[in-house]
Amino acid sequence: MPLLPGLRLPFLRRGTTTGDAPTSAADALRGVTLIRRLGENPNEVIVRCEGVERAYELGREKVLALKGIDLELRRGDLVGLMGRSGSGKTTLLNLIGGLDRPTAGRVWIDGQSVGELSDQQATELRRHRIGYIFQSFALLPVLSALENVELPMHIAGVSARQRRRRAMELLDLVGLARRMHHRPFELSGGEQQRTAIARSLVNRPSLILADEPIAELDSVTGLQVLKLLMRIRDVENVTIVIATHDATIHEVADRTYHIIDGRIARIETYEDATVQVA
Repeated sequence: MPLLPGLRLPFLRRGTTTGDAPTSAADALRGVTLIRRLGENPNEVIVRCEGVERAYELGREKVLALKGIDLELRRGDLVGLMGRSGSGKTTLLNLIGGLDRPTAGRVWIDGQSVGELSDQQATELRRHRIGYIFQSFALLPVLSALENVELPMHIAGVSARQRRRRAMELLDLVGLARRMHHRPFELSGGEQQRTAIARSLVNRPSLILADEPIAELDSVTGLQVLKLLMRIRDVENVTIVIATHDATIHEVADRTYHIIDGRIARIETYEDATVQVA
């Protein structure tokens, strides 16, 4: 019996893609010029934070994880949240993603105030407007790459034909068209992360949140994954926020927010506007 009704498990099918399909991140990026979007972004606001604070109670002690965060992100932004472990960057990512609610201040996502949403409304917002990429990939081991990418669409009630078409399109975009029928244990770490990236895009979100997406990858693979996110930003016209402590983010981000002790200490911008991928 399948794990979910109507979801087939064609684990062992191979060779159903064309021979010229990309087989790696490098293939997917070959000949592509990636452009940093520097300066003022005229697109609509996707995320706005005003005076955001988040406090936790630890016994009798109150710990303030975020202290007055003001932030505005527009469609097509690709930004980094950089800071040491415990700086507050993941807490901020959780608030931006509607996984948590601020103690003070307000967070808007696509014009909706997160603090005013019911639990059901917040779930619908996360399901349809936000995509998540996790450090540990979070793929189901019994499903192929294709089925892992299809799964959120299955839960959302998308027809089998539509979800299969969308999943194949995204796996081709991330260079996995010829690996789509492999299960996670048959894929490298970079391939698993690219599968997770494809999965995050299936419901055409406005916002992609990536929490330490290259922490478990080597430096070369990590940079390829970040450049792939640049490419996806352009193709899907999506806002991407990457929380990381890895300095590689400076090679791809439009700007980087440095978070220290729960505050945005500075915003780093860049002069080199173009990255040419060999």
